[in-house]
Amino acid sequence: MLIAALVLAGLAALVHVYIFVLESLRWEEPSTRAVFGTTAETAAITRPLAYNQGFYNLFLAVGTAVGIVLAGANRDASVALVAMGTGSMLAAALVLVTSDRSKARAAAVQGLLPLLALLALAVDAL
Repeated sequence: MLIAALVLAGLAALVHVYIFVLESLRWEEPSTRAVFGTTAETAAITRPLAYNQGFYNLFLAVGTAVGIVLAGANRDASVALVAMGTGSMLAAALVLVTSDRSKARAAAVQGLLPLLALLALAVDAL
C-alpha cells in the first residue's frame, strides 16, 4: 500500500506544482484569471499575495517529492515527509472550503489526492 500512497502523493505534488505556476508565474494572464474568477484589476492588486501563496504550494510539493524519493533509502523519513506534505495540502483544502463554500470544487481538486495518499499511508501502517 506504500506504493499506492507514494503514487497518490506524487500526483498531489504535481497538482500543487501546477497551482504554483498559476499563482506565482501566470497570475495576471487572462486564462489564469478565468480559473480563479478574478479581474485584471484585482489580479494586479493581489499579485504579491498570489506569488507568495504559490510558493507555499511549491514547498509542499517539494517536501512531498523528497519524501517519495527517500522511500527506498529511509522508509520512516519518507512516510514522515509524505504525511507532512499531504497533510498540509489537505489542511489547506479544508481551510479553503471553510473560508468560502463557493470554493468547494477547488478544495476538492486541491485536497482529494492528498486525502487518498494519507488513507493509503494509514492502511499501510496497519
